[in-house]
Amino acid sequence: MSARRRAAPRDWDQASRAVAQAYFPHELTLLGGGREPRLTLRTLDLGAVLVGHVGWGADVRIECDYPGSYEINLPLTGHLESRGRHGPVVSLPGQATVFRADTPSLISHWDGTCTVLGVKFDQAWLDREAERVLGDDRVTVRSLLPDQLDLAAGPGRAWRQLVGSMAAHLHDPDLFGGCGPVKDQLAGAIAAGFLLASCPGAGDGAPARPRIVARVVDRLHDDPGRAWTAGDMAAVAGTSVRRLQEGFREWVGCTPTEYLCGIRLQRARADLLADPALTTSEAAARWGFSSASRFAAAYRRRYGHPPSQARG
Repeated sequence: MSARRRAAPRDWDQASRAVAQAYFPHELTLLGGGREPRLTLRTLDLGAVLVGHVGWGADVRIECDYPGSYEINLPLTGHLESRGRHGPVVSLPGQATVFRADTPSLISHWDGTCTVLGVKFDQAWLDREAERVLGDDRVTVRSLLPDQLDLAAGPGRAWRQLVGSMAAHLHDPDLFGGCGPVKDQLAGAIAAGFLLASCPGAGDGAPARPRIVARVVDRLHDDPGRAWTAGDMAAVAGTSVRRLQEGFREWVGCTPTEYLCGIRLQRARADLLADPALTTSEAAARWGFSSASRFAAAYRRRYGHPPSQARG
């Protein structure tokens, strides 16, 4: 386990790369312009969990898909505005914004006075921990997480205190040395505290609906290019199409088809960014869109520009 402090970046590209290396690749936009970066970036690596302080020192906008990991941002100062499943989410000290793995997300305004305590969980590891902590292998974290977590009282406050105690060691990289068992125990404690705070009741008679949603969510992520029908998804869930749609609207905030479209757009966008030779039509066909025009329209609605501009 180690804590890391980095040299101050000279420009915004360097600042963005430093945060991407520690946390996630992203698209950073400076709001207002003109100011040099005053980046705060200190991290404590517990293996499956990364804890750190992040602040930009200027007003910025960030787009990120959070590949393979969940991210929870706890503002220590200032405020953080983002787009959640059900509308805008504004988090202040005493609250946390929750970002789901492999889900296109937008932080529309990370204000210049805002420093966050960021907690990154490896997705597969946290899903396994959820089975152990919540005692139910039929649920997945993705389908249960809220957009925002209250840290002012109860389990949320207890988790905030636990994570804060870890953050206190960011200035002492040699405190635990290379002691793997300690690292694993601390990561497990942070995960358990988070799951109990963010998924209340999930391990004690959780309603059936999140379970059927979770099964479909996992299958859609495993095979988004398949020509899924509503009946196919209902069969995976072991329920009716109507009940599945109701479950998705309640727990995910959209229909199963809309959720599938979001996964496909994310995969297609990643391919377009990675392969300059790939055409829009090829990306659309690869990920199950019925036509390039439908893909282009959906892409514009999600990202605000046509797929032809995906590469900048």
